[in-house]
Amino acid sequence: MSHRTSSVLVISAFATALGALSAASASAEEFTDAQKKIQAEHTALVKSGKVEPCFGTALKGQNDCYAGAGTTCAGTSMTDYQGNAFKLVPKGSCTAMSTPKGPGSLTPKA
Repeated sequence: MSHRTSSVLVISAFATALGALSAASASAEEFTDAQKKIQAEHTALVKSGKVEPCFGTALKGQNDCYAGAGTTCAGTSMTDYQGNAFKLVPKGSCTAMSTPKGPGSLTPKA
C-alpha cells in the first residue's frame, strides 16, 4: 500500500472518529438538560419530606438518579445494589430495607 493511500485511510478514520465525538457531545448536552430536570424533580420530592434516597437498594439499571462514579442519571447503575446508586423510598424506610449486600443506607456505600 502506498504512503498516499495510507495517509488517506488515516485521515478518513480520524475524520470519522471526530464526527462521532462531535455527535456524542451534542447528545450529551441534551441528556444533561434531561438529567438536570430529573435531579430537580427528585430534589423537590426529598425536600417535601415524603421520600429519601436509599443507597445500595437499586437493581441494575433501576436507580433513580446521579449518585457518583458509575452513574449519571436514572437507569444507569451498572450492578444490582450498587453502593452509590439510590432509589427514592418512603421517608424512614431505607435502613429497614434488606438486600443481599446488607441494609439500605442514607449515604453512599463503598
